[in-house]
Amino acid sequence: MAKKEEETKCAHVPLDPLVDVMASLRGPEGCPWDKEQTHTSLRRYLIEECYEVIEAIDENDMHKLVEELGDLLLQVVFHARLAEEAHAFDMNDVIEGVTAKMIRRHPHVFGQTKVRDSAEVLVNWAAIKKQEKELGGQDNGVLAGVPKGIPALLRSYKIQGRAAQVGFDWPSVDGAWEKVFEEAEELKSAVASGDRQAMTDELGDLLFAVVNVARFLQIEPELALAATTAKFEHRFQYIEEQAALKGYSVEDLSLEAMDTLWEQAKKQENIT
Repeated sequence: MAKKEEETKCAHVPLDPLVDVMASLRGPEGCPWDKEQTHTSLRRYLIEECYEVIEAIDENDMHKLVEELGDLLLQVVFHARLAEEAHAFDMNDVIEGVTAKMIRRHPHVFGQTKVRDSAEVLVNWAAIKKQEKELGGQDNGVLAGVPKGIPALLRSYKIQGRAAQVGFDWPSVDGAWEKVFEEAEELKSAVASGDRQAMTDELGDLLFAVVNVARFLQIEPELALAATTAKFEHRFQYIEEQAALKGYSVEDLSLEAMDTLWEQAKKQENIT
């Protein structure tokens, strides 16, 4: 009973208070900074808030996650307010639109369609999305709709996945691996030639090939690289801390000394 009451309570939490706060901030007696903002000027904050939500998820910090989700929601409300002032749409249109879309794209929940597993759900989702684009007169190409502003690793992962859905793919991961080795050799040759443009092109090809392997392994390269970067950051901070304890700055350490501390940091990770 308590669980049902909690679900009912959550289902009826209104957005009106936040919408009203934003209207006041943009109003005649509102905040000068908020009143100066545009969709374009807010773009960077929307991206930053998305990354902060991801960071909270990676840290499994629920207190931080609820705060960051609120900040992200604020950005959505902000953009909706700007659009309302321009008589384009308002927050109600945003909610109604995404609600209708979710119902439409889940006929196995809200309709009579039957599915065997999540893989079939994704197939149906893609088919419904394609039909929506056709009805809306939008570009319906296989690769259409992958945002150009998302990180390059993530975008290449999505682009490759789209192509694979229509059969443009290696028969197995073996072909993807071979392409990695091939592109690595081509990069070496480009480096030896001293041609900067060739080096750039071949490095891009190598990264693209590595993303292809990641896709076959069902590992999102963006998340994998983020985790490795965080690991590097943690280990390097350990080197800095140990150097400081001995009265040195990291610049004073030899490469051999830094390597020794690096290995110590790795061992500590294994212990913990």
